[in-house]
Amino acid sequence: MLYVAVCEDDSSLLANIKNEVQNYFKEKNIMAMLETYDRSDLLKYDIQEGKYFDLVLSDIEMPDTDGMKLAEQVRSCLPDAIIIFVTAYLKYAVDAYELDIFRYIPKSSLDEKLPRALDDVVKRMQSQADKSYLIQTATKIEKIMHKQIIYIQKDGKNAMFICTDGSVKKVRKSLSDVYKELHSEDFVFVERGSIVNLAQITGIRQDKILLSNGVCLHASHTRMEEVKNRMVIYWSEYV
Repeated sequence: MLYVAVCEDDSSLLANIKNEVQNYFKEKNIMAMLETYDRSDLLKYDIQEGKYFDLVLSDIEMPDTDGMKLAEQVRSCLPDAIIIFVTAYLKYAVDAYELDIFRYIPKSSLDEKLPRALDDVVKRMQSQADKSYLIQTATKIEKIMHKQIIYIQKDGKNAMFICTDGSVKKVRKSLSDVYKELHSEDFVFVERGSIVNLAQITGIRQDKILLSNGVCLHASHTRMEEVKNRMVIYWSEYV
């Protein structure tokens, strides 16, 4: 079951987006629960009170809480949620870069581009949906879903897992051993001391890897070419 929120202060457009999304998931035989909001502050309050959504589609320019502020709240409470802006104002794309916005859909191209964006959403969710890594210590065993891992970093003799919820998990293993145990093409070494989740990369600038939590990791010259090639393959298959 997917949980989807649609936020738009224009009632006719809100109904249109709702119908488009419902019809898409019905045709794909995907169970989805939709909630609509004509006031952004109501969605913000629901999220603050613990309501869960896998996907949020929102306008940007709205009264009460604008889409940018709403996206910040979503990122804070639901770090794994996918955010799509349906807007007439693509000028905000640069400002929202750090919020890891998945897509921008012009309102004028809704019928054409929304189904394509939803195709990409489903591919991204399926790519890491059931994969997990088991951390075992002397006192506990813990399973971490691959989609929750942003990157893994060497810390002495330990491997530190930095996760989307802000937590850090530690296991006494080398990065090489962890990489083998992950057994997934979704992860790549960016240098000897760091492994990143391709799904969490938001950009590459020169020798820097930008991640969804705002962290910027250095990539060695020898690793950068592999990272770029793997990114091309990953995004062509899943996004």
